[in-house]
Amino acid sequence: MYDNNYLGKNNFVWFNGVVEDRNDPQKLGRLRVRCVGIHTDNKDDLPTADLPWSQLIHPITSSGISGLGHSPGFIVEGTWVFGYFRDGYAMQEPMVIGTLPGKPAELAETSKGFYDPNGTYPKYKDEVDTNRLAVNDTEQPHLGLELRKLTRKTGVATADFDAVDVEDHISTAITASDGDTWNQPEIPYAAVYPYNHVFESESGHVFEIDDTKDNERLFTSHRTGTSQEISPDGTQVNIIKGDHYNIVSGKRQAVIEGNADITIGGRHKIYINKDGQTNNHYDIQVGPNASVNIQVDKGDMNVVLKDGKMNTNVAGDYNMKIGGDYNLDIRGNKTETVSKDKTSNTTGNVIHRGKRIDLNP
Repeated sequence: MYDNNYLGKNNFVWFNGVVEDRNDPQKLGRLRVRCVGIHTDNKDDLPTADLPWSQLIHPITSSGISGLGHSPGFIVEGTWVFGYFRDGYAMQEPMVIGTLPGKPAELAETSKGFYDPNGTYPKYKDEVDTNRLAVNDTEQPHLGLELRKLTRKTGVATADFDAVDVEDHISTAITASDGDTWNQPEIPYAAVYPYNHVFESESGHVFEIDDTKDNERLFTSHRTGTSQEISPDGTQVNIIKGDHYNIVSGKRQAVIEGNADITIGGRHKIYINKDGQTNNHYDIQVGPNASVNIQVDKGDMNVVLKDGKMNTNVAGDYNMKIGGDYNLDIRGNKTETVSKDKTSNTTGNVIHRGKRIDLNP
């Protein structure tokens, strides 16, 4: 038979109090809690270090064994918590089952109990503990949201290909392919309380699941501003404030059904077939009624084949306009086959040198 000391019988004591320490030496996620009506606020009589360690009760979504689930618990100093004593009136084995958000009327007074000894929390007074991103109060905006609006990218230039004037005898003109600019989409945040569900860590990492009607979003952000946002229409914006590495152990397939613009402020290198395997080609195919345009505003264009042939198959005309000299250095033979007429116009001298020159041999 159970006596009255059994949990749930007469010897059952609830408590609410303030967390003053979470640096559990056993790293179990335990807390030191100063309990209202049980502990004094005089830290000389009862220092924080003498408060008993409180065990956290995790939700059923956290296994709490072998590192599985969410650990350690995320409760900071200064948090009001609620729980019970597992050992009843002995009150040395507190169990924390939840937190009590509110609207702090004052900031921490570190010399007294029932406050954060570090003076960090609460961050604000006369403001509800609900995250600012969930509240969406324009008079008290979230700093991260304001920074996102200020650093939004606009006027990003795309490639611009100029037209080229050609001589009358060249049959095909080189037409321009005008560049453009694009803007990062407007920040789609328009949360309505209580539909934006926000998690924010101490250093400023943020995760939002916004179920606001007609403005449903997902947003994940690192404290540096690196983020990913999915807008109500499914548009996704990725922002990376540092370097970006993609490591793919297998294949990578991508389909873009619309346009694609890439603007690079530095260099761009592509290395194909680094292991020298057979038939690992670099293939580019452009469909009908489109052109391949390459423009170097100032600099050289170099093609080097260390071992192999260069083959060009042009079904139509082959036009070339050279503003300076045209030099060929051929270490083997040169053969030209012209099926129709050949016309050569030179405004200067024509010089042919050779060991032997045959005309109609």
